[in-house]
Amino acid sequence: MMRVPVPARLRKAVRTWFDSRYISVADHRQDIRDALWEVQTLRREMATLQGEVERLRNLRPPVADKARADDTYRLAQETAKSLDNVLQNEVLVWQAIDDLRARVPGAAEGGRPCA
Repeated sequence: MMRVPVPARLRKAVRTWFDSRYISVADHRQDIRDALWEVQTLRREMATLQGEVERLRNLRPPVADKARADDTYRLAQETAKSLDNVLQNEVLVWQAIDDLRARVPGAAEGGRPCA
């Protein structure tokens, strides 16, 4: 290898250019440490989340009282049927009112009351 004398100003300019383009070894090592710390943190968080998922999967639903569930279902069905009957009767009432208005002259001006 041959050495060539290089002026100090040129050597300093080249080193400055290299330093601005590349990171130092110390900065590179610190970046690696930071990345490793992030990976370890994420690994701990993943382990925690996996444990939580397993806990939720293994969680048994509370044992429901079969008689109470059946009674609740029966009451819900009866309520739905009763409400359906109420709505059908309301339709019949309004149809009867409309029919009476059509038969009686002068009753149509009053209009249907707001519900």
